Amino acid sequence: MWVLRSLVCFVARHVRQLSAACLLVCACVASAQSVTYKFDIGANIGMSGYIGDANRSNPFSHPGFDGELSFRYIGDARWAVRGIFSVLGLSGDSKDMTDVLPGAAGYSFTSTVYDLGARGEFNFLPYGIGETYKRLRRWTPYLTLGVGMAMASVAGKSYVAPTVPMGLGVKFKLSERWNAGVEFTMTKSFSDKFDGENLADLNQIKTAFYKNTDWYSRFTIGISYEFGKRCETCHYVD
Repeated sequence: MWVLRSLVCFVARHVRQLSAACLLVCACVASAQSVTYKFDIGANIGMSGYIGDANRSNPFSHPGFDGELSFRYIGDARWAVRGIFSVLGLSGDSKDMTDVLPGAAGYSFTSTVYDLGARGEFNFLPYGIGETYKRLRRWTPYLTLGVGMAMASVAGKSYVAPTVPMGLGVKFKLSERWNAGVEFTMTKSFSDKFDGENLADLNQIKTAFYKNTDWYSRFTIGISYEFGKRCETCHYVD
């Protein structure tokens, strides 16, 4: 009996702390799931840049145009998964470099890249608009990382390679459904021919799958619209 009495006294002394802890956990779970819409579609425009054999410093020394269409699944206020299709232009000229290529050769190129990828996004702040208790923010910085495939068309030939995009950005809610954003990404392509065959292995170092490959960058601004309202109180009938 003394064991039972001790257990009752312990629970009575700590019931407030246990209740507060449970409420805190419930609040965190509710906050993590308290977004109104499941999807959004959007469009971004901006400039693109290139780093490779014909440019090894400033990626925007020869800026190109970038246009993007996106579809996003909004998991909760912190996480989302986004699919993006991009069309961008790349160009470069080895004459702008301080490095001297073998034989003092000079090369330039212009290419068009078609990029399709999927990315995960992590918001630093719980993003959204809602009741005060949800503690949502109308703006947040975020990180993004993903995988994709890209095709570069240069000098009448096409080259396809897997890619890894990585970047950061800032989102801002204009209203309950409309969002604006700014984003910068760097994408590693596992190919050394996105700037053409003539610029592959200029330093006579054999290209590997993971090194001596081309990179491209994108700096964009965009807008998106949310849809697919979540059912907060759903009643299912079998």
